[in-house]
Amino acid sequence: MPEHSITPVARRYMRTALSAVLAVSVAGCAGHRYSPMRLVSHMFGPSPGQLIGTVSSDEPQATLVGRDILQRGGNAADAATAMGLALSVTLPSRASLGSGGACLAYRPGDQNGGRAFMFLPVAGTVTAPDMPHADRPAAVPMLARGLYLMHLQYGSAAFAELVPDAIALAANGINVSRQLAGDLAAVQVPLLADPGIRAVFSRSDGKALAEGDALVQTHLSGALDQIRSMGVGDLYNGALGQSFVAGSQGAGGGLQMSDMRSAIPSERLPLSLSSGDMQVAFLPPPADGGLGSAVAFRAASSSDAATRAQASVAAWRAQNGNHASGTGDDMTARAQAFVNGGGGSGGGLPSLPASTSFTVVDHSGMAVACSLSMDNLFGTGRMAGNTGIVLGASPARLPLPLFTAAIASQGRAFRAVAAGSGQNDAAAAVGIAMHQILAGQTPDAHPVTAQGRINAVSCPHGLPGDASTCTAATDPRGAGLAMGPR
Repeated sequence: MPEHSITPVARRYMRTALSAVLAVSVAGCAGHRYSPMRLVSHMFGPSPGQLIGTVSSDEPQATLVGRDILQRGGNAADAATAMGLALSVTLPSRASLGSGGACLAYRPGDQNGGRAFMFLPVAGTVTAPDMPHADRPAAVPMLARGLYLMHLQYGSAAFAELVPDAIALAANGINVSRQLAGDLAAVQVPLLADPGIRAVFSRSDGKALAEGDALVQTHLSGALDQIRSMGVGDLYNGALGQSFVAGSQGAGGGLQMSDMRSAIPSERLPLSLSSGDMQVAFLPPPADGGLGSAVAFRAASSSDAATRAQASVAAWRAQNGNHASGTGDDMTARAQAFVNGGGGSGGGLPSLPASTSFTVVDHSGMAVACSLSMDNLFGTGRMAGNTGIVLGASPARLPLPLFTAAIASQGRAFRAVAAGSGQNDAAAAVGIAMHQILAGQTPDAHPVTAQGRINAVSCPHGLPGDASTCTAATDPRGAGLAMGPR
């Protein structure tokens, strides 16, 4: 990535990451390896009856983790970071540590509607002829690094304090959710052909785990604990990274340490549209689902909004390439002009990979929305050796999913947030849902597209302010969980 495309905060992060000093403070964590999150000194939890925030995700256990962080005094960025790490345990089909994605973050008073954090799937540099056993190229694992960058800018707790909940879920075990069970059932025959995957995700009868079955991930808990104790940089520049690369190569992923070191997330300005006295920010390209959402938001009153959203993304990809690339905020400026011009007509999109999303808003009005994907259900369908990390699929062979999220603000106050998942309709779902929310409808009124699913929070009176009227929603067709402000 060219140096001029990186903001000062991201540039500072790059220097830190590449010098292998990403370890964060773990003061007070000794002796509590798998305990729930304990509080750093400035986090005392809410007073009785205090409104703490609102959380929604596609996976109930991740929602509970985010809610717990808010109850313990963390802000929205702290909760979102913990939720993303929890999803790597509870929904590895779409959000393992091997995944990528994008987040949109906002605090009241942010100019330009907040900041976008890009950590999309990145292809490795090795090709099959260079490494004959690289039969299933893997993506560089971007989730931990992306969450770290977002948290560096917006978080309040020490990063290490946000990892133990995920460690506990992996070590102590979870009950397989409906969403994970459905993903396992959809691909169980090819998936269970891999011995590493089969050892973790199958029952004694050889079939894939079903809803309610116990899932324990001991190796993954060890990898997460190493991130907690040594810092995120250890996955990209240290002993954990070396284990991951060796496991990747053994599983046909073909990744090298140079791939791990060079894949750096970025911070960018979002796309922005006005609706009366409200500003709506969207994820910018290369998370081009945000572009599609912006087009759908502008066309939400027409019957072809979903078609126009997909056609605009297809046109953008035809002009700019199908995979994660770009030169920073100049790409955002070009995408802004593209949206302002009404989008484009580029036909349809191929069948896109599945994704997952979540949203969180705290009592102060800080909001974070993230969209994550493995670029294929369970990525490559293989595990990186004894790290317990399911390998994401390389975007060199597959089209990118539609990473999309939007946050609306009014003056210096938060109003609404929506994040999308699903497949081809994810972008349209966010744009149409945001239009409906700002028009006064509740975010869970009805499904807005055939495939796209949303997680959303609406605060009609704005935040900071009266949070008692805030409403959280997750798509009624899914198996997620939304929790309100108390």
